[in-house]
Amino acid sequence: MTVYSPLTFDPDAPDPEAAAVLPRLSDTDPVVRRIALLELADLEDEDLLPPIVHALRHDESADVRREAARVLAAWEGAEVVDALCRSLLDPDETVRLAAAQSLSELKEVTSGHVLLEWVADPAPFVQAAILRALRELRLSDALAPALRALSHPLASVRLEAVGVAGWLKDERALAQLAQVAAGDTDPDVRRAAVGSLGLGSEPAEAIVDALLSALRDNAWQVREEAAATLGKLRAGQARDALIASLDDPYWQVRLKSARALGRLRDPRAGAALSGLLSHSISNLRKEAALALGELGDRGLLPALQAAQGDPDPEVRKAIRIALQQIEGLPA
Repeated sequence: MTVYSPLTFDPDAPDPEAAAVLPRLSDTDPVVRRIALLELADLEDEDLLPPIVHALRHDESADVRREAARVLAAWEGAEVVDALCRSLLDPDETVRLAAAQSLSELKEVTSGHVLLEWVADPAPFVQAAILRALRELRLSDALAPALRALSHPLASVRLEAVGVAGWLKDERALAQLAQVAAGDTDPDVRRAAVGSLGLGSEPAEAIVDALLSALRDNAWQVREEAAATLGKLRAGQARDALIASLDDPYWQVRLKSARALGRLRDPRAGAALSGLLSHSISNLRKEAALALGELGDRGLLPALQAAQGDPDPEVRKAIRIALQQIEGLPA
């Protein structure tokens, strides 16, 4: 890991504005020190980073350390990133959380190389925070540690690992993500993995099988995500399963299933979707109408025409759109 550099700022030759603030970093009152940090940060001078980093590393007040972690979010030098990583082990939880938040706001890919030095830290909170920060950077070197973390005993770490692997959009991760989607013990992790499977345009059979399994998951949020992902992939072999999901106990799953069927553009889903035009939930009627328009089957015109008097204006608008789509097709 990066070796921490000692304070190198020369207090005898500061910027005039900084000269008035720096002495207050040694004040006995932590409130004074915290406000001094804010004033230093407002100067936006990289030469003033060492005293802020020093406060993060060594100030006895958790309030001051937490403020230092927050203001350092505006910079991305290696020393700053390393100091924030070290603060993930701070004895105070609020400091750890502030450091994790600042790391999650990193934007420079070069910062990822410092993060990678910490990704195998034995502390689960550190691993989760580092993976969360790496996700935003989309650094290809983060794929291998993310895949290893998919088997971590804590769901919080696995969830962040799924995020890294998914955001990288690397097809080498698909097989492991499919296993997580089908078998992880935590529903949030399964849902994230299901969503991450929508990477390729030609999904492999194993990917579709994992999504079909997720469409039967005992957590409705996972089923909802599976329906959305199957639609995104336009997995035609999922038509019958998606039609069955139009009867799911949760309307959120039914809505995403209807939307997915529209994206499949398989006219054989028309009868099932037409049945939703009389559903009591207006959002489902609207989604069904839009999906019917996507199917482009003239045989569906009578069902849409019969529903033109729907009491909901948004549903009526969706029906008009669907009718225009179908009627505009060649006879």
